[in-house]
Amino acid sequence: MEKLTHSESPRVGCVKRLSRRTLILLSVLLALLVIGLAVGLGVGLGLTGDGEDSDNDDDDGIPSPGPSSTPLPTPPANGSLWQPAVNSSWQIVLLNPLSLSKSATSVSPDVDIFDIDLFSNDQSTIEKLHQLGKKVICYFSAGSYESYRPDSSEFQPSDLGKELDGWPGERWLDIGSSNVRRIMAARIALAASKGCDAIDPDNVDGYKPEPDASQSNENGLGLSEQDSIDFLQFLSNEARNYTLAIGLKNAGSIIPDVLDMMSFSVNEQCVQYSECETFAPFVKAGKPVFHIEYPSDESLNNVAKSAVEDLCSGDGSASGSTDFSTVIKNMNLNGWVEYCNGTTADTATSQ
Repeated sequence: MEKLTHSESPRVGCVKRLSRRTLILLSVLLALLVIGLAVGLGVGLGLTGDGEDSDNDDDDGIPSPGPSSTPLPTPPANGSLWQPAVNSSWQIVLLNPLSLSKSATSVSPDVDIFDIDLFSNDQSTIEKLHQLGKKVICYFSAGSYESYRPDSSEFQPSDLGKELDGWPGERWLDIGSSNVRRIMAARIALAASKGCDAIDPDNVDGYKPEPDASQSNENGLGLSEQDSIDFLQFLSNEARNYTLAIGLKNAGSIIPDVLDMMSFSVNEQCVQYSECETFAPFVKAGKPVFHIEYPSDESLNNVAKSAVEDLCSGDGSASGSTDFSTVIKNMNLNGWVEYCNGTTADTATSQ
């Protein structure tokens, strides 16, 4: 090997000394970098959740469910869901809006609950009923089109089926239509904004022929029981978003499928059609059946005492109706009402 000259030796020594210093410096920097990364990683892991592992599993190694693809509605802050009691007293008036002044100190009849039309009664009426200690159920038709409603122009021709038998101009709705459901969601929101305690959505049994009709489905839309079950689940979910109770209007054949999502039943004419036993599961579940009979047909305010006794007996065609909240009404659902104890009342309306 060639020997280095004297003049070259200092240069080589200097390079060796610089290399050792550089190595030391690099080692220090590397150590600092490792420490920084370790601290950063620890902080990052700590921010993954409240005590959750960063790999999104539980302590037993079972993966935790990820976020729902459909966000849940924000719970309302206006109290708990109202559950009316079995045997609650009530009145239903749909023909005209109630006439109730701001200075009123009472309302006739003096019952627990009023079932009134959502659209024709204003918020002040509902507020006054609340001031008088009454609960308010707001009625609207969820399964039929009524041309006189303020939102009727929002329905599309494809939403409409055949006319309801006996109700000219009123037509069944395609309750699976996204447009129909949007409109009904808006009606439920309106009920909440007016201060209703519950909703009474009518005509949810388009699948069912009239008791004296043929067994063919005459809604013109091919509606089935499952369609009504799905629709009622939708209505129930919407109502609960606003802490509104919801009742089942008639539709006895689907009670086993929807009882858990309903707070009460509103039944028409179960005595007339000998089907009150069908609605008795509501009472057994601690939920009232608000029961209406129309014995007078077109004659008004005139029911024979014997007819009232038969309707309220709980026997014969009325079997199963024990503990129902029964009212006897005119078919037009005006302010007049008679109860099983023989008392009558006539609620004041604006027309």
